[in-house]
Amino acid sequence: MCGQLRVKTLFANGKRLTAWPLRVTYLPLAGGETQVLVRAPKALFKRAVHRNRLKRLMREAWRLHQHELVVPMQVAFNYMDRTMQSYQVVERAIVKSIRKLNENNDSQSVDS
Repeated sequence: MCGQLRVKTLFANGKRLTAWPLRVTYLPLAGGETQVLVRAPKALFKRAVHRNRLKRLMREAWRLHQHELVVPMQVAFNYMDRTMQSYQVVERAIVKSIRKLNENNDSQSVDS
């Protein structure tokens, strides 16, 4: 996902959920394709090597499981843990968050 306005809109109007070690912010889209933002904050990881590795892990897990997401939306994955987790932990968190996103979307469509 790119564009400063889109990112600001996502964080201002989006809903949040947690799948440790990730905080997920999402905003459903009316149409189009799903847009993804991955973030590993400099406040938690001073070395760029560690931030890049975490972002790479999140992108790879997303790439393998993105087909499970039913509705197009803007999604931001923020890494929150102070320690470096393995790929299995990150992948489990991505899968769990996708499942929660689908459940939240199903409940919203039933309410409408």
